[in-house]
Amino acid sequence: MLDIAVINAADPESRSGANVLRWFLGQAGRRDDLRLDVVDLGRTPLPAPSAPRAGAGTREARELAARIGAADGFVMVTPEHNHAYPAVLKLAIDAVRREWAAKPAAFVSYGGQSGGLRAVEQLRLVLAELHVVTLRDTVSFHRVETRFGEHGEPLDRAGVDGAAKVLLDQLMWWGTALREARAARPYSV
Repeated sequence: MLDIAVINAADPESRSGANVLRWFLGQAGRRDDLRLDVVDLGRTPLPAPSAPRAGAGTREARELAARIGAADGFVMVTPEHNHAYPAVLKLAIDAVRREWAAKPAAFVSYGGQSGGLRAVEQLRLVLAELHVVTLRDTVSFHRVETRFGEHGEPLDRAGVDGAAKVLLDQLMWWGTALREARAARPYSV
């Protein structure tokens, strides 16, 4: 069983973000090979941008670092704002350093025409600096406001459920492989 941190970067008031997160947690929750820790950045105390990194930082930074450190991998659920990912996600990423290393990250993105893929593209660059292995396949909701019904269920259930299965299967493979590698030979940053 892998411990996966689902990092939700949606605005807590966003109906689209709530729909995407609820759907994804439903998909991941059906699996018996994952344990989920939902890190809702809209409700998680984060250190100030000027705070030192987690090791010598604030209580908030240490708590976030402990959650990231306990995870075998990550799924970042993120909207796209102005062709980028939200500032709260950058703040959370920068608050932690070595706890990210040698672990896989997958993405569930949403937005307008691009479906959040421009945010994912930028996240790949940032996470590479932290020695995170990012998965190629993503789940993205283009024009997210038109992709869910009135009760918050995806309209193209087969398509997105299939994409989530591929993403989670790959996350399991990478998460298991990297956990075994870290146990056999600690990764240094």
